[in-house]
Amino acid sequence: MPELPELEVVCEVLQRRVVGQQIVEVQVLPPGGPIVVRDLTHQGFEATLNGATIEGVARRGKFLVFSLAGGELPLYLVINPKLTGRLCLADPAEKRRSKTHVVFALANGKQVRYIDQKQMGQLYLARDLAAIPGYAELGPEPLAISLEEFRQRLKPFRGEIKGVLTRGEFVAGIGNAYADEILWEARLHPYRKRTQLTADEIARLYDAMRTTLLAAIEKVRVEMQENIDQKPRDFMAVHMKTGEPCPRCGTPISLVGANQRITNFCRTCQPGGLIKGMG
Repeated sequence: MPELPELEVVCEVLQRRVVGQQIVEVQVLPPGGPIVVRDLTHQGFEATLNGATIEGVARRGKFLVFSLAGGELPLYLVINPKLTGRLCLADPAEKRRSKTHVVFALANGKQVRYIDQKQMGQLYLARDLAAIPGYAELGPEPLAISLEEFRQRLKPFRGEIKGVLTRGEFVAGIGNAYADEILWEARLHPYRKRTQLTADEIARLYDAMRTTLLAAIEKVRVEMQENIDQKPRDFMAVHMKTGEPCPRCGTPISLVGANQRITNFCRTCQPGGLIKGMG
C-alpha cells in the first residue's frame, strides 16, 4: 500500500506535470473501471471531468486530491489507492498495462492512468470532501503535529502501538510498512500496549516518526524520480526483511503474520514479550 512518503513524492511529480492541464477525455475501462469509480456528484464521472482543468494536487493522509476548475464548483477528484492502486504518466502510444481501469487524457498530449491489480482502490468525484468515506475522520498529518499534541492524541488509545500508528484517525498517512520502520527507529516492540509506554518512550516514538518519514521522503524522491507507479522500499531497515540481519545489531529480523499484513521487527533492539508464531 502506498503510504505517506510515496504519495508525497507522487504528489510533487503531479504538481509539476499535470497542474494547469485540461482533461480532454476520460475513459473508464471495463471490467474494473466501474468498480473503482465512485461518482458522488451523480452527474456522470466522464461527462463532469471532460473539459475540467486541474488546478492543484494535494496529499491528505493516503488520499490524493485533485482540485478541478470548469463548470460548477467546487469539484474534486480524490484517489484512495489502497493496497495495489497506482498512477502512471504515459504517452498515448505506450501500451496500457494490465488492470488499467481509468485513463485521463490531457491537453498536452500526455495521459494519467490509474492501474489497480486487485481493484481495491477508489476514484471519487465529489463536491464535498467530507462525503468521501474515511476522509473527514482523518487525524492530523504526522509531520505537522507537535509533541504535546501527539501525546494528547495518544491518550484515548489503549491497544498495541503499531495498530495505533496505522489508524488514520490518530495521524494520517502511516500504514503497515512505515509503522514497522518507525517502531524499529524508536526501539519499541510493535505489540507493546500504548498504556505501557513511558513519557520518554512516547517522545522517542514521536521523534522516530518524524525522522523516519522525512528520511523516507528524501530516499523515495531520489529513487522514484518521475516514475510515480513505482514503490521504492529497498532502503527499509526491517519491513519485508525477514531473516536478514538488523542494520543496528545484526540479529535476524523477526516476522509475525503473512502476505501484506506482516510485522517485521528486531527482537534485540525492540524487546518485548514472546509473540505466538514469531519467526
